[in-house]
Parts: sequence; C-alpha cells; structure tokens
Amino acid sequence: MSTLLIVHHTPSPFCQEMFEAVIAGATDPEIEGVDVVRRAALNVSPADMLGADGYLLGSPANLGYISGALKHAFDVCYYPILDSTKGRPFGLYLHGNQGTEGAEKAVDTITTGLGWVKSADYVTVSGKPSKDDIEKCWELGATVAAQLMG
Repeated sequence: MSTLLIVHHTPSPFCQEMFEAVIAGATDPEIEGVDVVRRAALNVSPADMLGADGYLLGSPANLGYISGALKHAFDVCYYPILDSTKGRPFGLYLHGNQGTEGAEKAVDTITTGLGWVKSADYVTVSGKPSKDDIEKCWELGATVAAQLMG
C-alpha cells in the first residue's frame, strides 16, 4: 500500500473547507491501495515524511509567504529527508487574501531542493473559495492520490 501524506496548516474556515475537499478527493472510493495520512504542519516529523510515497501541502499565504507552521515542517524535516525522498510527487493548495505568489515560489524552491516532482497544478484561492475552487481542491487530492495507486 502507498502512503499519501497531507501536511497542512488550517487556521481558518476557508483553509478548512479547502482541506476537507482535498481529503475527499484523496479518499475517493475509486482510489485503491493508498493510505491517506494527515499531519498538522507543526506536528509532522521526518519519519512521517520518510514513510510517505507522495505529499499534499496546504497552507495559508501569510504576508506573501507560506505559513510559519509549514515553514517549520520543512525546517524540521528538510535535511533528514533530503537524500531519501527525491522523485516523489507532490501537490499544493494555498489560501491567501492578498496574493499567493511568494508562497508558491517558496514551495517551488523547497521542493526543487528536495527533488520532489510537481504532479498537479497548484490550487490557489483568494477570499472565499468558490464552488469551482472547492472542485479544484477535490481534483488535486484525487490526482495526487491516484498517481500513487499500485
């Protein structure tokens, strides 16, 4: 069985709505053989990261950057996983009120350093998520999970 690790920081109702849609997509009954594990960004460990075959990252875009919690997750895990997770797929969803470009760039830089492979378009939302935004979150979860099916 493959493992999809969802590392998230979900401090607001809008982030929660996006997170739930990602989970719903990743756990769709048609996706078989994938264990979906959820970890709050402040609680994720290198062992969690090493035990996963793919990743979904979720964060608010605070002041043009990823949340401090997601940054902390990478600070704690980066070097312990650096040589062991190359080539693994990942996806990203972000919620921002004033743009997500800086947060996207930060994740691009970190994941490039790790050698992870972007496996779906990022989902970025400003303001209240629309029905279309929630559908894109569902598709993100389903897409990354489906890529891990054995």
